[in-house]
Amino acid sequence: MIDKTKTLDLTSGPIFSTLSRLALPIMASSFLGTAYNITDMAWIGMLGSKAVAGVGVGGMFLWLSQGLVTLARMGGQVNAAQCCGRHQTKEAGLYASAALKLTVLFGLLFGGVCVIFIHPLLSFFHLNDAQTYEAARIYMVITCGLILFSYLNYTLTGLYTAQGDSKTPFKANLVGLVLNMILDPLLILGVGPFPRMEVSGAAIATVSAQILVFLVLLFEMNRDRTGHNIFQNIALLSRVPATYYRSIAKIGIPSALQGSVYCMISMVLTRMVSAFGPGAIATQRVGGQIESLCWNTADGFAAALNAFTAQNFGAGKAERIRKGYVISFRILALWGAFISALFILLPEPISRLFFYEPEVIEIAAGYLIIIGFSEAFMSVELMTIGALSGLGRTTLCSVISITLTASRIPLALLLSQIGLGLSGIWWALTLSSIIKGIIFYLTFQKIQQKL
Repeated sequence: MIDKTKTLDLTSGPIFSTLSRLALPIMASSFLGTAYNITDMAWIGMLGSKAVAGVGVGGMFLWLSQGLVTLARMGGQVNAAQCCGRHQTKEAGLYASAALKLTVLFGLLFGGVCVIFIHPLLSFFHLNDAQTYEAARIYMVITCGLILFSYLNYTLTGLYTAQGDSKTPFKANLVGLVLNMILDPLLILGVGPFPRMEVSGAAIATVSAQILVFLVLLFEMNRDRTGHNIFQNIALLSRVPATYYRSIAKIGIPSALQGSVYCMISMVLTRMVSAFGPGAIATQRVGGQIESLCWNTADGFAAALNAFTAQNFGAGKAERIRKGYVISFRILALWGAFISALFILLPEPISRLFFYEPEVIEIAAGYLIIIGFSEAFMSVELMTIGALSGLGRTTLCSVISITLTASRIPLALLLSQIGLGLSGIWWALTLSSIIKGIIFYLTFQKIQQKL
């Protein structure tokens, strides 16, 4: 039987310790996600900037895919967590069932579309270099074609978190990371009996790790036989009432739109960046992975705050929600400031870990300095979205996020054409993140007064 201490009651006990016990494994899992990506980029970087650029373009569609599965994950997680706060375990299980069914449907649909329409999709980026295009095609066919396992892991992690168990996803992701780190050099470079597969090797290593993570999560689902485990009430082969799907859609659709539009905007910006050559595309890809040291940590803490807020909202405990937000704000603002200092003070040493061409190192260092000014604000933005989503305010989050993120496109066009060039695009990202962080903070302060 699974250790009962894995599942936390988020509606009682000391707020700091309760939130920390839930958040730390999620943050650790986020670091593992960062390690996944950085490990891939470090090995692929040995193949040259064109291979990195190709993987970066293919990875954009992986990012786009997350917007679709967010509908199932966010809708399932918030509704299940609120049910847990009301001690309605059976209803939480039905939300989990509906979320997983939607996840399977979306995974098969997205994977099929990517494989069938791969050439029209990649043509959007106007990749004139044949080597870059081929790297993008290979990476996209494998990772997007088998996106189902990544989808299932994403939704299952949300459902585990909803019932206060963040340790199981951490354990699963740790096992997957170890496999990924072993397979990367073996398959990318070809070691011993393994053939040199380069970009396809990186993709196979990633998908293999995702499959292992899924198997671990699936195994742990059936170990806990207590009545508090919402997975014991899952009915994948039974009909789930339509009301559960409607509730998931109400919460999940705004978040899905937010994620998808955010990615589409980034794809437009990537197309603008491509005009500056493969080195610029590679910088955007790798720079984003380096930035995920902050992004993934904040997003992981946001997931914990989401479950914490949702359970306490379901239990009618507004004061715990307020205190939980304040604690989270202090932690993430400090972490964001630390990452900012690293990026601004040590841009070149960090860039040299991933690039070998001098001209690309120079571009990457410039990116890190500029983007470094926004890290604390981005952390506040993400954690506040988690808190507001836990209250069911996903539509509000979507409107604010989409509006301000969309402003990056005209701002990037303006700044890049008044003499800043490529740096103008980086400044557009930074300025919009600063504004979003401030507005989301003020929005939560206004809403929490009405709780």
